[in-house]
Amino acid sequence: MEDNFFEQRTDLNSLQGAVNTLKAEIGKVIIGQEQMIDLLLAAVLADGHVLIEGVPGVAKTLTAKLLSRSIAVGFARIQFTPDLMPSDVIGTSIFNPRESVFQFKKGPIFSNIVLIDEINRAPAKTQAALFEVMEERQVTVDGQTYPLSFPFMVVATQNPIEQEGTYHLPEAQLDRFLFKITVTYPTAEQEFRIVLNHHQTGLNAMIDLVTTVIGASELEALRQQVRSIHVEEKLISFITAIVANTRNHKSIYLGASPRASIGILNGAKALAAMRGRDFITPEDVIYVTPPVLRHRIVLSPEKEMEGASPDDVITQIIQSIEVPR
Repeated sequence: MEDNFFEQRTDLNSLQGAVNTLKAEIGKVIIGQEQMIDLLLAAVLADGHVLIEGVPGVAKTLTAKLLSRSIAVGFARIQFTPDLMPSDVIGTSIFNPRESVFQFKKGPIFSNIVLIDEINRAPAKTQAALFEVMEERQVTVDGQTYPLSFPFMVVATQNPIEQEGTYHLPEAQLDRFLFKITVTYPTAEQEFRIVLNHHQTGLNAMIDLVTTVIGASELEALRQQVRSIHVEEKLISFITAIVANTRNHKSIYLGASPRASIGILNGAKALAAMRGRDFITPEDVIYVTPPVLRHRIVLSPEKEMEGASPDDVITQIIQSIEVPR
């Protein structure tokens, strides 16, 4: 009875089909890393940016490139370095002697899916150039505003271990990422399959097998469906209770902003739609809360000295709040 009622409310078959096909295309090359792929696709559907953290060689950059191959939109890659200037990212005004005017030459940020490799290698001035473009999807240069084309998504990578030649990302920029995804090493079985595939097929041949699944107009239709996902007020109370708890928790020096609450809501909606439901559950909220919060909170120095991670504290907070049923 409930299933029939559910089907009449919202038909998510096309969205589920698109997500499964996207997973299948990316899965032609990427072995394992299911959570990273799930959260990346959820971010695409929720219109959010993603920060991927992991040691070199765990397919962070490759996964972002495959995502752009399977969605028929523009793709740009920017390698962040300590000498990178803001104009290298957003563009600059160049004097045209023939017409005696300055003309704006757009930088690589004017694309649809933008991969920023090693985002923590550029200094604060270049990081600040991303504030406006990530939040408002526009660039202002010399008093002139240039909107970006739809869709626009930043997928950034960073190495958690290396300290030399890296800069701490400003809190204001971290807050603009919907998810921070941490990527771990593959299991022994997964690594065997990765090496076997490279031996039998080769990476470039595998990448060539990845085909386009959806275009920009189809993506907008899927996002409309995600936005219409039903959310009960008790689940909004659950979300806001989690985030409010980060602001007065003894282990946290800096708590999360209301943008985090909205991020959990949007992420949970996307995840529910991917799982074939037109309503979110507490499980959806709990699943997306760590990737939404882990880059938005700063632990107290005492807690850091104990070796605790943001995920440990987030788990404690979730367990301390009654789950709505």
